[in-house]
Amino acid sequence: MAFLALIVVVIVVEIAVIIQVAHAIGALNTIALLILVSVAGAYLTKHEGFVVLRRVRAQLDAGHMPAAELVDGLLVLAAGVLLFVPGFVTAGIGLLILFPPTRALFRTFLRRRFDVRVYRGGGRDGRGPDDHGGAIDV
Repeated sequence: MAFLALIVVVIVVEIAVIIQVAHAIGALNTIALLILVSVAGAYLTKHEGFVVLRRVRAQLDAGHMPAAELVDGLLVLAAGVLLFVPGFVTAGIGLLILFPPTRALFRTFLRRRFDVRVYRGGGRDGRGPDDHGGAIDV
């Protein structure tokens, strides 16, 4: 339910920003700018995706697990989706995720978030994977 609310809020914010930009520079210029951002975002995502893929291959060739590179790949994918969605706010967030220095901040945040969840050993209800509330299935 929270995810659905987030989507609705993002849509409302994007429409409001697009209307404000259209008032400032005109409707056709706004549409052209949205298309330009999407095309440039696709190119940048493709480029960064290949950079991450090369790093994954280098780590595998060296015999190491490419954990950070795999998280980077997921972040590049998320950035690509955000850049493809028409809107200025999502494009700004997508660009922040796409650039390597700020992507490292997002990667650190995700790593800490999932480390805490794994360390606590459970999902949203606080129970671990082997805690069935006292019941044992045989």
